[in-house]
Amino acid sequence: MFRVDLNCDLGESFGRYRLGEQEEILKYVTSANIACGFHAGDPTVMRETVKLAIANGVKIGAHPGLPDLNGFGRREMNITPQEAYDMVVYQVGALQGFLTTYNEIMQHVKPHGALYNMAAKNPAIAEAIAQAIYDISPSLVLFGLSGSELTKAGEKVGLQTAHEVFADRTYQKDGSLTSRKQPDALITDKEQAVNQVVRMVKKGIVLSQQQIEIPLQANTVCIHGDGEHAVEFAKYIHSRLVEHQISVRAIKEG
Repeated sequence: MFRVDLNCDLGESFGRYRLGEQEEILKYVTSANIACGFHAGDPTVMRETVKLAIANGVKIGAHPGLPDLNGFGRREMNITPQEAYDMVVYQVGALQGFLTTYNEIMQHVKPHGALYNMAAKNPAIAEAIAQAIYDISPSLVLFGLSGSELTKAGEKVGLQTAHEVFADRTYQKDGSLTSRKQPDALITDKEQAVNQVVRMVKKGIVLSQQQIEIPLQANTVCIHGDGEHAVEFAKYIHSRLVEHQISVRAIKEG
């Protein structure tokens, strides 16, 4: 039987600014990537999100990003591999503090936004991030774009690595995600999104914008929690995957 993890980026509110319906979406996902304060999130939001994830039986991961609240971590920065390493250690450590207070184990680490995309293409940044995660705990799972430099780095250093695919994003012929600056970057039709995910999980391919079939692995599927219909979409894709005989389970569950 086919299986896949369903992950969502959460804890991305900050101070008085609220983003997403966390409590509802946690009913349908199996892994939560919790922002660690650099691109979004704050200590109170982190604690509240950890508590909600535990209450819903959802596995928890750190979601470290670039230090850019104004740009939501989606603008590239000219950082060194050492800086990337330090940023990841710092942010994972912050979230781990809250997990420790609840006696909960961290499942994974997934870089956010521009840091994620930089690591997908830049071997030095990818290796620094993978090494940071390994040095914190070799038992952590690294989530990275399927077939990217980041997943290669994770496997090379000895981490369990989950190849991530996206339900609501389009792909380019090199296997990269279409830039959000392009009008066709997002998939808004939920049936199209489901069909793309089922094909990726069962057949290991995705159709690029150039109509080329790209081979990939699909261990975990990302859905975004900040969209207008995020909860509705999470519920829909979960039920449709089950209908297609795809078991929806966290990476470290069973």
